[in-house]
Amino acid sequence: MSVSSGDRAIGRRGNLPLLIGIGMVALVFSISAAISVGAVSVPFRTVWGVLSEQIGFGLVTPDWSQGQAAVVWEIRFPRALLAAIVGAGLAVVGASLQAVTRNPLADPHLLGISSGGAFGAILALLHTGLFLGLLTVPVLAFLGALAATGAVLAVSRFAGASSADRLVLTGVAVSFVIMALANLLIFLGDPRAAHTVVFWMLGGLGLAQWNHLIYPLGVLIPCVLWLWRRAADLNAMTIGDETATSLGISVVRFRRMVFIAGALITGVMVAFSGMIGFVGLMIPHIVRVVVGGDYTRVLPWSALAGAIFLLWADIVARTIMAPEDMPIGIVTGLIGGVFFVALLRRRG
Repeated sequence: MSVSSGDRAIGRRGNLPLLIGIGMVALVFSISAAISVGAVSVPFRTVWGVLSEQIGFGLVTPDWSQGQAAVVWEIRFPRALLAAIVGAGLAVVGASLQAVTRNPLADPHLLGISSGGAFGAILALLHTGLFLGLLTVPVLAFLGALAATGAVLAVSRFAGASSADRLVLTGVAVSFVIMALANLLIFLGDPRAAHTVVFWMLGGLGLAQWNHLIYPLGVLIPCVLWLWRRAADLNAMTIGDETATSLGISVVRFRRMVFIAGALITGVMVAFSGMIGFVGLMIPHIVRVVVGGDYTRVLPWSALAGAIFLLWADIVARTIMAPEDMPIGIVTGLIGGVFFVALLRRRG
């Protein structure tokens, strides 16, 4: 669904309380399934028993082993939360970029922003060392994503690529250049760490830890709240710069701030999950079909749907070649590639 068709859907109400209820139930069920399913299956009752005991409620009499408790609390629950956070973040970034660029194909992966984040993360992992502690990787990933965003905008202006399709082509070209530089960093880095970094670049959530979750969550919440607070401005931007200006919006400044927020979210998500593509492209289009084009609804629903989508993508990645974990980027790439082709055909 294009942004323009989303505009026509602005005002569609639907049964929002029912949709919210269904969405929250789907999210809780998806998290439960993500914890339960894996190389070692854990029953739902045990999953919620362990979680209630760890949180302090103790609603279920313990009848599980310490191994099951460790699998649930130490491994799969933080992994499921990271999947939900990353999925929500990438979906919100895609929705926001599609509004300020009025480009239905805008996506942090296709525009090269994810590649910039990966470049910064590789630089930190293989060359600079963790000079800022755990903050080093997300900080350099953010700077890389921000530099990539600036490069795409500069190249598109230089090449006169103002149309939606040419902006995406510009992003792909910049992404190729950045990834070539990232590969050079890997080539020049420690060969013993190269395999791990290459596997990480394919996208994965297997390194999720409790003490790491605060960073992506600490970035996601304020950025999403700020974007949601500016939802009316995003609605105006989808109509056109002249309309937005007539409503008192400083178009250039607002677009720049959205790009910075998008680079911040994308860079930090890439730092903890690797490159996961097409979530920001697919989810906003699907959400607009359900709730319309009003960004007061598109943003929270994109966050919710993105979280659910990535939870199930991770389940597929962990089970399709069990006991091996397939990189989740392969799953989202296969689904997103088909979606992208369908979207191009729909646009004619």
